[in-house]
Amino acid sequence: MKIILASKSPRRKELMDMLNLKYEVIVSDADETLENGLTIEEQAKRLSYIKAKTVFDETTEDRIVIGSDTMVIKDGKIYGKPKDEEDAFKILKELNGTKHQVITGLAILVERNGKYEEYLDYDITEVYFKYMTDEEIKKWIATGKAMDKAGAYAVQGEFCVFIEKINGNYTTVMGLPIHKVYEILKEIL
Repeated sequence: MKIILASKSPRRKELMDMLNLKYEVIVSDADETLENGLTIEEQAKRLSYIKAKTVFDETTEDRIVIGSDTMVIKDGKIYGKPKDEEDAFKILKELNGTKHQVITGLAILVERNGKYEEYLDYDITEVYFKYMTDEEIKKWIATGKAMDKAGAYAVQGEFCVFIEKINGNYTTVMGLPIHKVYEILKEIL
């Protein structure tokens, strides 16, 4: 059965590689606009679903399509990818020295022998930031690595020096709760 990752994220690809399964990447061009009136959990599942569904609808035959979306939340405010460096600085200043949550939605859509199934889920992890000086924040942003990440940071790589601790699954913060992907794929395959 063909497995497709509906994401251009190198971090999600890195996590999928850990499963030692053959898969392909087809980038979803789904509209990632948040929908009013949904909870954070519903938003995460919805965005993951529309990413996966876009790719699912573009493909045929027996297949598994995996979509995911990650958001950072602090005090009910959602932080996605920064619009520009100024926005990245603002985001990191608001998260600086605090505890916040990372939620990653997961959608796995399956067609097997003409039968359709879908698995929708999410995972939440708490992340605690150490205090960063303005200069440290600017230096991080100058690497260019803040721009394609929810919350303007990555738990893996050099930013990890600013993370005090996490409560929950590390891969959820990276952008794909691989422990949940594994359990679902184990059931399907």
